[in-house]
Amino acid sequence: MPKAFPNEFREDVIRVFKESDASVAQVAKDFGISPSCLKRWLTIDERRSASAASPARTSNESEALREANKRIKLLEQENEVLRRAAAYLSQAHLPKMMYPLVRELAGDGIPVTVTCRVLKIARQPYYRWLANPITDTELTAAYRANALFDAHRDDPEFGYRFLLDEARDAGQAMAERTAWKLCSQQGWWSAFGKKRGRNGKTPGPPVHDDLVERDFTAPAPNRLWLSDITEHWTGEGKLYLCAIKDVYSNRIVGYSIDSRMKSSLAVAALDNAVARRHADGADVAGCVLHTDRGSQFRSRKLVHQLHRHGMVGSMGRVGAAGDNAAMESFFALLQKNVLNRRAWATREQLRIAIVTWIERTYHRRRRQPRLGRLTPVEYELIMTTTATQVA
Repeated sequence: MPKAFPNEFREDVIRVFKESDASVAQVAKDFGISPSCLKRWLTIDERRSASAASPARTSNESEALREANKRIKLLEQENEVLRRAAAYLSQAHLPKMMYPLVRELAGDGIPVTVTCRVLKIARQPYYRWLANPITDTELTAAYRANALFDAHRDDPEFGYRFLLDEARDAGQAMAERTAWKLCSQQGWWSAFGKKRGRNGKTPGPPVHDDLVERDFTAPAPNRLWLSDITEHWTGEGKLYLCAIKDVYSNRIVGYSIDSRMKSSLAVAALDNAVARRHADGADVAGCVLHTDRGSQFRSRKLVHQLHRHGMVGSMGRVGAAGDNAAMESFFALLQKNVLNRRAWATREQLRIAIVTWIERTYHRRRRQPRLGRLTPVEYELIMTTTATQVA
């Protein structure tokens, strides 16, 4: 018996219908579902919206509503603290000190108590810092950094040892290790020194062998899937898309979209792909999922889900984009047809555009030479029917 569609897919279909002027039949056709199924989803969504918007009629309900509003406000404040903290810590040139962020959030109306509880820091040290934000140690470090910078600006070819001598002559004596640390933090290297990478980090070891070896072909559906993650800026911040592609028909069998790039993004995309294939009556046991060595695909959660679904993992080499070239080509099409077409003000707008292009254009209108000038949906339908008749 076919299983239900994943919740994220149902929400995307409802979102696209509400934002567009298309009829129920047209939207249902674009997403490959029946009109009656879409009508049922819309009815359930309307009931949920109506029940959520119904006014309280008793004093107990009013009190519960006030408590709920307080809780919602508190959750919004906590969410804002986490969002701002993530953005603050992602700026590598800033010191990893949270007190300036607490002061900034307090100026925006978020209580210090809430911020300190979420960030797990004590309030008393913060208030002591607030009374005297700049310590003597920080002031000394700033003077030393200024002396080193002046020397580096005058003689860019000097290394940190020569800069240390110049700083000492300027009255800012320090240890050699201190001079190296300050120069390293600011990137003040000799013009003749060796080139340094951004952070020296390399991807971790693979958890799977490369079972594909750039052979992006499959004899049947659900034999080889490819997956990767792309990102794009909006006016509200970045939006991340994790998509899974079946190389047999080039169809995007599952995807997940979120504002954060965590392992749960890849897990949700995999679960959605498996659920949609099960809804079509297909079995994914033994299917190979080929990815790069991103931390999201090496996470324990994704490996556990692969084993739970009876699938096999595969990973390419470090820095070899060609090992996942078939997935990169899809993201190149998405970049050219959707992401770079205009500036996106909100994540919601970009999400609707991505979902609409994948389900309506790429799956059902874009004909591909490798598929005999058929669309991915047409190719799967024709080839599956032919294989069934032959069997």
